[in-house]
Amino acid sequence: MVQPMTVFERQNETVKNKLAKLCEETGLKWSEALLLALMVMLPYPNCTIYLTPYEIKHLQDDVDWKLRAMDWNVTAMDRSLPSALYMLSLDRIRLESRIKYVLQIIQVVYYPILAILGVPVTSATIAILSRGKCGLSKCVTCYLVSMAAADLLVVILDLISRHIPIAYKEQFYILESVPVCNIHAVLLYAATDCSVWFTVTFTFDRFVAICWQKLKTKYCTERMAGGVLGTVTVLSCLKNIFWYFMLTGRYSLKNDPWFCDVTIIVVFSRVWMMIEFLHHILTPAVPFVLILLLNIFTVRHILVSSRARKRLRAHDNGERSRDPEMESRRKSIILLFVISANFMLFWSMLMVYSLCRRMWLLGNRSMFINAYVQEMGFMLQLLSCCTNTCIYAVTQTKFREQFKSVLKCPYTSTVSLLNDLRK
Repeated sequence: MVQPMTVFERQNETVKNKLAKLCEETGLKWSEALLLALMVMLPYPNCTIYLTPYEIKHLQDDVDWKLRAMDWNVTAMDRSLPSALYMLSLDRIRLESRIKYVLQIIQVVYYPILAILGVPVTSATIAILSRGKCGLSKCVTCYLVSMAAADLLVVILDLISRHIPIAYKEQFYILESVPVCNIHAVLLYAATDCSVWFTVTFTFDRFVAICWQKLKTKYCTERMAGGVLGTVTVLSCLKNIFWYFMLTGRYSLKNDPWFCDVTIIVVFSRVWMMIEFLHHILTPAVPFVLILLLNIFTVRHILVSSRARKRLRAHDNGERSRDPEMESRRKSIILLFVISANFMLFWSMLMVYSLCRRMWLLGNRSMFINAYVQEMGFMLQLLSCCTNTCIYAVTQTKFREQFKSVLKCPYTSTVSLLNDLRK
C-alpha cells in the first residue's frame, strides 16, 4: 500500500517545483538557483498547514507525530477551518501563529456576514441619496453617492471576489484556472483609490464651504463636484495600470503580500518594489495626512469664527443667545467629522502595515511587522466600506426616515398584496 506523503515530503516537492520554475525563468543552474528558491519560500506559510519553513523545522517532531496519530492525510489538511482549529490545539505554536489562526477562523464567518449586509445596505444608500430627499445640497449628495458607489465596488471586487475566496480556498480552487487576476487587481485597486480619494475630495469641499465663503459659490456646485469626481476616477484607473504588468493572471489565493502570482523577477526587482511603495504612499498615506490637516484647519476656523460671532451677538443683544447659522451648519459639520474619523480609524492599521512591509522588502529589516496585522487591517478596511450608512442614519434625520421607509417597503407591499388577495 502506498503511504501518503507527509507534510515535509510535500514541502520538498514544493522546493523542487519552485527550483525548476526558477531555472526556467532565469537560466541558472539548479545549484545557483537553490538559494533564491529558499529565499522566496522562507517567509511564506504553506497553503494547507499554514506553517512557514521555520515553523516546520522547529515543530517537525510534534506536528508529524500528531498528524500520524490522528491519521490526517493531505486531503484532510486541505480544509482551512479544520486545519486552523487543529493548529490551535498544538502546544508549541507561537503567540503570533495563534493570533493568525484565530483570525482565519473569524474571517470564515466575518467576511460572508459583511458581504451579506454590505451589498444590500450600500445599494439602498445609493438609491436613497440619489432621490435627493435627504435635505442635503446637490453638491454634497453627489459626493456621498459617489463614495457609496465606490464602497460598493470595493465590497464586490475586494471582499467578495478576493477575501472570501482566500478564506474558502478549497471551494474556490477553480479560480486558479481563470487567468484574469492582474485585470482583477487593476479594477480592485482603482476602486479602492476612488473610495479613498472621494473621501478626500468631500473633505476638501466641506473645508471650502466652511472656511472660504468667497470660493464657496464657485467651487461647491454640483457641476464642479462631477468634474472633480470624474477626474479622480480617471487618474485612479491610470495610476493602477501598472498592476497588470507587475502581476500575472493566475490567482494565488493568499495575501503574501499579493493575491496574484508574480514572477521571480518581480520578487527581487527594486524597481517594482519602489513603484508599489509609491502606490501605498499615495493610497492611503497621503489621503490620511490630507484629511487630518483639512479637519484640523476646519476645526480651527470654526472655533475662531464661533468666538467672534459670540462676541458680536453678545454686544448687539446684551446676552449670549443661540446662533441660528451655527445651528443650521451643525449637522453638516458633524457629518464631515464622523466620515473623516471613520476613514482614519479603520484605515490606520492597514496603512502602517503596508508602508512598513514595503520598506522591509526594500531592505530595511527593522520595519518588520507580523502578517496577522495585515489581516486585521483588511478586516477593518472592509468594515469601513459598510459603515457609512450607519453614519448617515445617525447624523441625518431625513436619511434615517427614508431608510426606515425602505426597510418597511417589503413588509407593507406583502401586507397590501395579502389584503388584495383576500378581497
